[in-house]
Amino acid sequence: MSKTVLVLVETVDDYLPLLEEAGYRLIRAPSPSLRADAIANHAHEIDAVLTRGPLGLTAAEIDTLHQLRIICVIGAGYEQVDLAAAAARGITVTNGAGANATAVADHTLAMLLALLRDIPRADAGTRRGEWNRVISPSVSGKRLGILGLGAVGQAIAKRAHLGFDMSISYHSRTARQDVPYAWFDSPLSLARDVDILVVATPGGATTRHLVDAQVLEALGAEGYLVNIARASVVDTQALVAALERGQIAGAALDVFDDEPAVPDALKALGNTVLTPHVAGLSPEAARDTVSLVLRNLQAFFAGEPVLTPVRQ
Repeated sequence: MSKTVLVLVETVDDYLPLLEEAGYRLIRAPSPSLRADAIANHAHEIDAVLTRGPLGLTAAEIDTLHQLRIICVIGAGYEQVDLAAAAARGITVTNGAGANATAVADHTLAMLLALLRDIPRADAGTRRGEWNRVISPSVSGKRLGILGLGAVGQAIAKRAHLGFDMSISYHSRTARQDVPYAWFDSPLSLARDVDILVVATPGGATTRHLVDAQVLEALGAEGYLVNIARASVVDTQALVAALERGQIAGAALDVFDDEPAVPDALKALGNTVLTPHVAGLSPEAARDTVSLVLRNLQAFFAGEPVLTPVRQ
């Protein structure tokens, strides 16, 4: 008997046929209204849910889906999935840790280069017929600090170190023994020691506002912030204030608190680079993401351990 998967995500459509070819029946519900209708009308048919961190799955929805046995989250973050509700029902939760790390790391370096070298403003000025030859900081040799050294953080570190001769340091809950980078015991101590601070840690209650006004002050007037993880990790109000006052030199952001809304204050600043949560999007990343979901589903329904379980 085929299994039914409720698909809440909207970014991997081209590769969803991989699931259908493996025999899964898909119910696509990429909007709030379609989601509500699908859950109301197919609650007793849905065996699995495919979602992403910000879309999540609520306790009420989990309670409604009586046949639900596994929740697959694309991407590393799962902050809006009610893990307690899933655990109470014995529902397995998996994530997509590492599946889009290459794309996210590539985008991080692209944003970092655009920010430090002031590429967007140089491009816009040149298109207007201007010839503003502004002197911008070099990227090579800078000190890079990374909050969170999972698959994405390590991919960023590798590119920065090998490609741009940057020294790498990081903060995570515990020091890793398998990397050659310097560990700092807090975001504050890390910010004091680096030129560029990259946020690459999952969202959720435990990481909320790790980067606050104090951390931004420690980063300093010549320091830069890059966030390709979750907006909740950074205190946006404190960031806007730091950028307006010149407490930090600039920020590159791919994530925002109330997507797709972007604060006007950030858009008005000349020392920001802003992209619409696209760091993890590429054809290759979408293919690898769906392939990982398929392998997790196949393992689970075969009674085998899933590949990327989320600890509940």
